[in-house]
Amino acid sequence: METVRFRHAHFSARFPVDCLYTPSHFWMRPADGAASQAVAEAANNLAGCDMPRLWQVGFTKFATRMLGELVEMVLEVKPGQFVAGGERLGTVEGFKAVSDLFCVLDGTLSATNPALTAEACLTHSDPYGAGWLYAVDGTPTPGHLDVHGYIALLTTTIDQLQSSRYSDGESDGEDHAASEPAASAESEPGDTA
Repeated sequence: METVRFRHAHFSARFPVDCLYTPSHFWMRPADGAASQAVAEAANNLAGCDMPRLWQVGFTKFATRMLGELVEMVLEVKPGQFVAGGERLGTVEGFKAVSDLFCVLDGTLSATNPALTAEACLTHSDPYGAGWLYAVDGTPTPGHLDVHGYIALLTTTIDQLQSSRYSDGESDGEDHAASEPAASAESEPGDTA
């Protein structure tokens, strides 16, 4: 898998180039593996592009760092139901936070990852492979980014977090950002991937 390495402040990770990313720290990739052309077309927002219809979705490494290892995922939407971008699908609970889980595509929920029932920690140990969360037969919602756009967003996000942390005068030694939702851009950066 081709990746781009990112390192900024105390966070580093590798991000696959065959994924699209959302500002809410999810990745999505065509489930059939024929990603490169479809991802390139979708990233460029070409009208009438012939994108694959089935997409897998998961948390980025940044999101898993904020959430910690996944303990439980509870979906309130069942496979076969229509879902829309921005719709709440359920909740995820990690060691560090509980967060709402949102949809990043418009279409029909196709599946949830059955492997997470037995090994929820796959979202942390293999976030871009076996740790995917759900699959949707549909199209990505507007606002998705290619890997370079996502890295630019992360740089800005981490800079803002550091700036606000130090300007707030936090001197009590507590890590307030660790309790923020995993898929929120308001979480403190972690360390290595």
